Amino acid sequence: MGVEGCTKCIKYLLFVFNFIFWLAGGIILGVALWLRHDSQTTNILYLQLGDKQAPNTFYVGIYILIAVGAVMMFVGFLGCYGAIQESQCLLGTFFTCLVILFACEVAAGIWGFVNKDQIAKDVKQFYDHAFQQALMAESDSSNGRAVVKTFHETLDCCGPDGVLGSVTPLWRDDLCPKKDSVLKTLFENTSCHKKIDELFSGKLYLIGIAAIVVAVIMIFEMILSMVLCCGIRNSSVY
Repeated sequence: MGVEGCTKCIKYLLFVFNFIFWLAGGIILGVALWLRHDSQTTNILYLQLGDKQAPNTFYVGIYILIAVGAVMMFVGFLGCYGAIQESQCLLGTFFTCLVILFACEVAAGIWGFVNKDQIAKDVKQFYDHAFQQALMAESDSSNGRAVVKTFHETLDCCGPDGVLGSVTPLWRDDLCPKKDSVLKTLFENTSCHKKIDELFSGKLYLIGIAAIVVAVIMIFEMILSMVLCCGIRNSSVY
């Protein structure tokens, strides 16, 4: 026997929320793939200084986001099908998947909050190490110079924070993006530390906003699925 009345409205409401959830999963998957293949981050995080690889902690969060997006699409489809079929079994499986996914998202959010400053800090330390090597290098083939020039060209910056970074364009202009004049070279080149902070903080905020939106949808879906399951059970009794 089909569900009636208010429970029937909940059934279609749950279907709509699950369709939105499925779309959100597709959007998150798309954004995660874009972040994974973004030219700025890939140019920097694929660099290698001698036998030392650039820090790639940022990609851990991206891979989690890709997995979450794919699972969300599957769970959203499962919820839509379960709501239309009025199946307690499918809805129970859907609810269990939602709880697991919500727990994983909370864990990923905690990991991201704890590591949000560490990611940029590790990349800045890698850059500083390469920058020191580049300053001492005499040959254009130096690995440190290649790494530093990639940072400078990708982020349109020059030098670390502090006095050393501000005067570097004047006596090592071969390391920095060329400007029209000496004054522009001195005053328009931004610190690479600042650019690194902007690069990763902007992307992490985007991930955080997506996680919050998904979490709100998931809470509504868990409530609706429980109510619908109770309605189906009561309808079967009567």
